[in-house]
Amino acid sequence: MRPDCTQLHQLFLDDVPLMDMRAPVEFTKGAFPGAVNLPLMTDQERHKVGTCYKQQGQAAAIALGHQLVNGAIKQQRLEAWAAFAKAHPDGYLYCFRGGLRSQIVQGWLQEAGIQYPKVVGGYKAMRTLLLETTQQAVAQCDFVLVGGLTGTGKTDVLHQLDNVLDLEGHANHRGSSFGKRATAQPAQIDFENALAIDLLKKRHRGIGQFVLEDEGRIVGSCAVPLELYKGMQQYPLVWLEDSFENRVQRILRDYVTQLCAEFVAVHGEEDGRRQFAERLRQSMANIHKRLGGERFQRLAELLNQALDEQLRSGEVGLHRGWIEGLLKEYYDPMYAYQRDAKADRIEFAGDAVEVREYLKARAQRGLRTGR
Repeated sequence: MRPDCTQLHQLFLDDVPLMDMRAPVEFTKGAFPGAVNLPLMTDQERHKVGTCYKQQGQAAAIALGHQLVNGAIKQQRLEAWAAFAKAHPDGYLYCFRGGLRSQIVQGWLQEAGIQYPKVVGGYKAMRTLLLETTQQAVAQCDFVLVGGLTGTGKTDVLHQLDNVLDLEGHANHRGSSFGKRATAQPAQIDFENALAIDLLKKRHRGIGQFVLEDEGRIVGSCAVPLELYKGMQQYPLVWLEDSFENRVQRILRDYVTQLCAEFVAVHGEEDGRRQFAERLRQSMANIHKRLGGERFQRLAELLNQALDEQLRSGEVGLHRGWIEGLLKEYYDPMYAYQRDAKADRIEFAGDAVEVREYLKARAQRGLRTGR
């Protein structure tokens, strides 16, 4: 039998298959990429056992657990665990602390002739490792931000670099009031875990300098880890520039054409187009107060006309009206103010090619100096 796992970082570096024995409510609050939830107990069963533990002690709780997970229920769960073990002979199982639940499942699997190791310390130990990974990276590594007006293509540039930390990608959100995707965002802990694993893997490859987009603390519903966000208030800044027309075209591509295609892919043609239109209208409504009544009504009407035409004929050109209005009257003045406030931190400015080459050269200098 393979020994229980104590080298926790290797689990994430190698994307080792993980079987999570915790209850669904625990798994939903936070888990690890690729982990599969095959719980020992349902949420209701866990609640009953927990109440028994508090009132009558551990022995009574264990007895109740065996009573609840017995017969056909036990057999069904055992078959699921055995199937996972067979499909992933290199994997591990874990519960919250690597304690009683892991031991019970290991014991039942062993009775069925299957030796399957667990993660020592369980979820708590792995989570602690990832929290420490982010803290250590912030303390030890070099970071630079990419800023720029809305639509300059910051994400496009970042995706051409090997040392990027894609906060928006990990959060499944484009970061603005219009940034929601067709699929849901991860739970906060899942976001933090994915970001930490990204850091862990890149640092293992020798990367010590990271590029990330200049974001606010909240990316949709996901909060950037506090220690990283505090650093982002001081990191040097590279400013990406592009023409107004290119920016409008890029926003049209990302927030209209591609977003509509995302919704259609997830929800089907008719329902997808309807939900896409609702999403854009809601996104505009979300900034109603910041736009002010008259400006909101004017831009919302342009949006409605564009959506009506898109749904009728498939043409998206009318969307340029509200996009141009939002840029000129709302986003550009706001970002210009932010640029002025951060002017002393801007170490380079240029177009996409210039910024990409500057950041690549900066990373090479960092390799030579060890940062």
